[in-house]
Amino acid sequence: MFTMKPAEPPFTHLPIARSVLLEPYGLDDAHLAAALAEIFRHRVDYADLYFQFTRSEGWSLEEGIVKSGSFSIDQGVGVRAVSGDKTAFAYSDVIGAEALMSAARAARTIASRGAGRVKVAGALEPAAGRALYAAEDPIPRLDAAAKVALLERVERMARAKDPRVKQVMAGLAAEYDVVLVARSDGLLAADVRPLVRVSVTVIAEQGGRREQGHSGGGGRFDLGRFDDALLAGYVDEAVKAALTNLEARPAPAGTMTVVLGPGWPGVLLHEAVGHGLEGDFVRKGSSVFAGRIGQRVAARGVTVVDDGTLPGRRGSLNIDDEGNPSQCNVLIEDGVLKGYMQDTLNARLMGVPFTGNGRRESFAHLPMPRMTNTCMLAGERDPGEILDSVERGLYAVNFGGGQVDITNGKFVFSASEAWWVEKGRLQYPVKGATIVGNGPDALTRVTMIGNDMRLDAGIGVCGKDGQSVPVGVGQPTLRIEALTVGGTA
Repeated sequence: MFTMKPAEPPFTHLPIARSVLLEPYGLDDAHLAAALAEIFRHRVDYADLYFQFTRSEGWSLEEGIVKSGSFSIDQGVGVRAVSGDKTAFAYSDVIGAEALMSAARAARTIASRGAGRVKVAGALEPAAGRALYAAEDPIPRLDAAAKVALLERVERMARAKDPRVKQVMAGLAAEYDVVLVARSDGLLAADVRPLVRVSVTVIAEQGGRREQGHSGGGGRFDLGRFDDALLAGYVDEAVKAALTNLEARPAPAGTMTVVLGPGWPGVLLHEAVGHGLEGDFVRKGSSVFAGRIGQRVAARGVTVVDDGTLPGRRGSLNIDDEGNPSQCNVLIEDGVLKGYMQDTLNARLMGVPFTGNGRRESFAHLPMPRMTNTCMLAGERDPGEILDSVERGLYAVNFGGGQVDITNGKFVFSASEAWWVEKGRLQYPVKGATIVGNGPDALTRVTMIGNDMRLDAGIGVCGKDGQSVPVGVGQPTLRIEALTVGGTA
């Protein structure tokens, strides 16, 4: 019989998880152990149960009217069995003893055949734990009237900034996520994860020309954090971007020096480099970074970490979705590749330690190696000095969308706000600039690293293999040589 060892001495999260995910359905630790034992009637190496309850709410305002509102509750359990490099997975959106055992039998049956994924109907010793965020539901922090009033304040602030602001769209989202993991090695772990976000989009018009600006932020805290000062910062950024784009000229094209601003432009690092350092791509040999531990992959001074332990940050986790504590993992140090991000499966198959990066979108998905908060650490240069050093080039303040090919590291990113620079001075904003390059190659072209490392405001969502998870990015101001810029000029 399996013995469960809870993964938190403070006993903060386990009582909540039990009260939400087990007790209402007549389940206890004995039922979890019995389900794991059922899976092991077939020979497997490892098995786990992942219970989840998610309550989410969203509001959006446009033209001064709340155009949409949503509220949803999702819950269920995923059952995984691993044998060698093969994984069997079954899940149920019904929680109960019968549904749990049905999922366990289905996973056992699939394991005996090799692989697959199906949906089926519906004495404890503590180990280590932490509390990077409050174990509270952020949704009741404000009532419905207060949430609408918050969005209305955002709109009033934006319209008061400039008469050229013609349209304002504001959104508010909150989520309360409770997870519980029971593993065949005896570990029992739980987490209670709040997540909130405010977004604002501004459309400005001048002389018949219309341009947009976007901003927002959030993290693992409650809605009370969004005071007038914080909302005003989001509004200022969105309005400034829209008005700047009204003055933008067609972007030049060619090979040139590019300066990336701090914060959200770290999304380029996330996409062009971070995904290539995830263990599944490395193990399968599809990453350009495979087999390069100890080799120089970036310029001196470039240090990249993935840190899931930052308090209150959007990408942070007390435990990952396999029950392992999140970590601060050094990926690249002073330009030398030091490690990869691993879940338990890929770590075992590669013979290396796991790193607390096993993540999944929900109970209905398998975990895989994913980033948390990925950033480049600060250097020693003043940001003004970096701009002053540019004879002719592009200063990319903010990014929109982008694409990357993991197998070769090639990327294409569009700049949502950028400036043309000559002799160290911002000349005029440009529109339509795309930055094209190769992630590993671009890292070797970094020549100046600012002392202003900044994390993004808390807006990131990462997609991989059809699964989306919240993440954080960050970096200091960077000067990169000889990047290709596609423009409209």
